[in-house]
Amino acid sequence: MRRPYTILAALGMLAACSDTSPVTAFTSDIYEVYGVEDGDMLKLRGGPGLGFETRVGLPNGTLVRVRDCARVGGTRWCEVALDRAPGLTGYASETYLRSRS
Repeated sequence: MRRPYTILAALGMLAACSDTSPVTAFTSDIYEVYGVEDGDMLKLRGGPGLGFETRVGLPNGTLVRVRDCARVGGTRWCEVALDRAPGLTGYASETYLRSRS
């Protein structure tokens, strides 16, 4: 029952951050979210780890720009900005990101 509310919240955040001006802090290649199971989304978190709040869910195919990645425990976490909403930033597991270049 919570999934529709999560999707609506994610869409609302994306719409609110629809500024398409370039963000110079995120100038790396574009990456794509992939490998997320059907019906699920990659969680964009407030920090590099599972203990941080989820800011938004990203479905497969979402384009992001990676600023930096670091290993925390057994996972590499990347600081990313959405390509189409560069004001929306957070951390995502590198496992679910692949280069588009």
